Amino acid sequence: MIKYKVVITDYEFDSLDIEKEELDRINVELVSAKGKTEEEFIATINDADGILNMYYPISRRLMEHMPRCKIIARYGVGVDNIDISAATELGIMVTNVPRYCINEVSDHTLAFLLCLARKIDFLNLSVHSGIWDFKISQPIYRLQGKVLGLVGFGKIGQEVCKKASVFGLKILVYDPYIDDETIKRYQCERVPFDFLLTHSDFISIHCPLTEETKRMLSYKEFERMKRHAFLINTSRGGIVDNEALYKALEEKTIAGAAIDVIENVPPLSSDHPLLKLDNLLITPHSAWYSEESIVELRRTAVQEVVRVLNGQDPLSLVNPKVKEKRRK
Repeated sequence: MIKYKVVITDYEFDSLDIEKEELDRINVELVSAKGKTEEEFIATINDADGILNMYYPISRRLMEHMPRCKIIARYGVGVDNIDISAATELGIMVTNVPRYCINEVSDHTLAFLLCLARKIDFLNLSVHSGIWDFKISQPIYRLQGKVLGLVGFGKIGQEVCKKASVFGLKILVYDPYIDDETIKRYQCERVPFDFLLTHSDFISIHCPLTEETKRMLSYKEFERMKRHAFLINTSRGGIVDNEALYKALEEKTIAGAAIDVIENVPPLSSDHPLLKLDNLLITPHSAWYSEESIVELRRTAVQEVVRVLNGQDPLSLVNPKVKEKRRK
């Protein structure tokens, strides 16, 4: 006998076998709303006890059509596509997967850093075009002793710090929400944002996208950076102003950038101005990916739904104030 209904709003998986395996333990009907019109979507979620969500924006209006919903479990770390205040007000728990893809994104960040520092991509393309001459890459500087500025020092930022330290980089941190003890433990230096901009040879972004961080790097920030500095973004595209980044790279205000995410433009068309730049490395939002990370992501998210429907507290509650209004 089916006891609960869980709706998955959208997904990129080949099957839902992992989700079904976990939900079958408590007699849950799993329904996909992928590809439905808004009216069909609302009709599908109306009697849902829980929601599994990837990218689909979950607004207050949608939540008001979910009178039975106890939990929205996000496949990922960020929850900027969910109206958290509305969920809290309506008594709906929101969870994420906070340890998801820490290794993958930190590895991708270091790969970017090394490619930028050693001009690997540029040299590879030049050799493929028939040029065998290291001098076209000049100047290249050693990494040891250079300064890496981390904007955001959560789990991924901390892992980047740990890995980057092996190369002898000095690490600066800007994060107003991380305690001094954590920063000291990683042997980093806490600095104001402007100091980080002006003193870093590499700046890597690892903060969430919020109203506070939206477009926090625009042209005036790029002008504050060293002319030989590089920007790395494996976090959220909206933290960097696209047009400002293009201008800074085109004018050589900064030396280069490597990005895995881009503001409001997935996918990029082949004629996008950013793709004409030879001082930009770009990957298609792939920093999170490994076969292991996908399995971890899916099991962790759906297990939170199982916990809540069983009357237990979730392990990764994003909106703790909801406990006062938690739906029974």
